[in-house]
Amino acid sequence: MEDRKGILLESGTNELEIILFHIAHGTFGINVLKVKEIIKPLALTTMPHSHPNVEGIIRLRNEVIPVIDLAKAVGYPKSEDPEQDKLIITELNKMKVAFHVHAVSNIKRVSWEEIEKPTQLSQGLKEDTIGIIKMKDEETVLLLDYEKIIYDIIPGSRMSSAKLAGLEKKDRSKKNVLIAEDSAVLRELLKNTLEEAGFEKLNFTENGEDAWEFLTSEEGKNIDILITDIEMPKMDGHHLTKRVKEDTTLENMPVIIFSSLITGDIFHKGEVVGADAQISKPEIGDLVRKIDTILK
Repeated sequence: MEDRKGILLESGTNELEIILFHIAHGTFGINVLKVKEIIKPLALTTMPHSHPNVEGIIRLRNEVIPVIDLAKAVGYPKSEDPEQDKLIITELNKMKVAFHVHAVSNIKRVSWEEIEKPTQLSQGLKEDTIGIIKMKDEETVLLLDYEKIIYDIIPGSRMSSAKLAGLEKKDRSKKNVLIAEDSAVLRELLKNTLEEAGFEKLNFTENGEDAWEFLTSEEGKNIDILITDIEMPKMDGHHLTKRVKEDTTLENMPVIIFSSLITGDIFHKGEVVGADAQISKPEIGDLVRKIDTILK
């Protein structure tokens, strides 16, 4: 996977590469940037009192990694051919997690513009799905909200008011903030924690395209700072940042990328498109401190 990442897309193209995998009768995709490697299942150590969707832990090159049964997490049946099963080793929110899937096929390059918002008909997985891709061969690919799946299983990985500990007490009520975040769960968590930190003027959009339309509207003239996720349907955070920084009326707008994908390679992409800061989820305290620094 590391070699593959070396030839990934230029920054801000609004494209992504996804690894296609299968669970029972369903086809799913995961951003290649989240994937460290794909391996055959290893010997498991079961843990007492663990979440029912956690199969156990594996040891991989001296790292202990939890294994999530993704079929169980999304309500699909068990594998019919365990010989084809794979573990997709991912890194999200500074944490490594293995997703147990039933088969891995290939890599596809798609534009975020091709990714549709999930509906009630998304195979019953609307709450766990961030987007739907209809491939040219008529196959439908679901992009799952992997962060939400992990949050549901490992509550300690969530954003919470506890992460605001030690934060300087100050008036943040007048700061007008626009937040582009596609996950409904994370929008609610961001709203609750930022309000607890003292912010009152919070505006949310579900994707980068809506955020761009907001910023270029009359209402957008009052925004002090933009906070954006990276992975979003219609327009991703890198492309949104690039457009803001290339626009003569918005180029001075501070942009913070707040994402579970802040690794070395991705950090460089954020620098290229002009992000003023990049912070890894779920470090909400660091996000507030950075807002304080930028908006003195």
